Amino acid sequence: MKKILISGATGLVGKKLARKLYERGYKVEILVRSKSKKTDFKSYIWDYENGFLEEGALDNTYIFIHLAGASISKRWTKDYKKEIYKSRIDLAQFIYEKMLEKDIHPEAVISSSAVGFYGQITSEHIFSEEDSPAEDFLGSICTDWELKALQFESLGSRVVRIRTSTVLSEKGGALETLKKPIELNVGAPLGSGKQYFPWIHIDDLVNIYFKAVEDVSMNGAYNASAPDFVTNEILTKKIAYHLNKKIFLPNIPKFIIKTVLGEMSVLALEGSRISSKKIENAGFKFQYNNLDKALSDVIN
Repeated sequence: MKKILISGATGLVGKKLARKLYERGYKVEILVRSKSKKTDFKSYIWDYENGFLEEGALDNTYIFIHLAGASISKRWTKDYKKEIYKSRIDLAQFIYEKMLEKDIHPEAVISSSAVGFYGQITSEHIFSEEDSPAEDFLGSICTDWELKALQFESLGSRVVRIRTSTVLSEKGGALETLKKPIELNVGAPLGSGKQYFPWIHIDDLVNIYFKAVEDVSMNGAYNASAPDFVTNEILTKKIAYHLNKKIFLPNIPKFIIKTVLGEMSVLALEGSRISSKKIENAGFKFQYNNLDKALSDVIN
């Protein structure tokens, strides 16, 4: 059995991906910060801050999938911004150095990234993998994140970077936050409501990772974003529709959102369209290619 080692396997996407890979016949092992969480897979403790990696973690690794990273959905204090950065960049560097030290040469390294690579701006431009990275906070993180992933090419690995949009799932994640005010009858579009909201159904995202594992022709960066472009206003109204709720309040002004969320408010107030053409041209077919179909599944 081919071993796939996963960081972040206890998270929203990692759990589903680990299960799918196991069901398809792969030997799945995972990296964890502690063994307090129940898991079905053999786990190894890692502590990149103190340079510790449990013995045997990297042995016979066929593919390494790097999903770990602190949530960006907590208020961006100065200290927490450092945590967002370190949990992605320092962690990837740590594994690279350990593989170098132990002479481990995985066939592929598949690293999570984000559409934040292109910046948090509202634009009519449709961003593709050929576009340059932004120089804002998220753009800088994604740039360094991907550069760390590209280091694994020196080990002879095929490196795939998955630039992910907001994930819609039946449990947890962004949808829980988006639903709450609507369920309480206080939902409303944010700011102008005209900012785009790039999204992807969790099953499609898991299937993109699975394709990256099995399709040896996949190399480089790929956007993981559904081909259906929707604005924040459309998203809010469609969630309300699927919850059998009405939107009757006016848009929430930008200054209120900025006061409540601080710098993190860009996640709510800005957003652009993200192209899915490259992954589709690679032969991937979205199961949930429009928002109504996705919401019907994750809500109903």
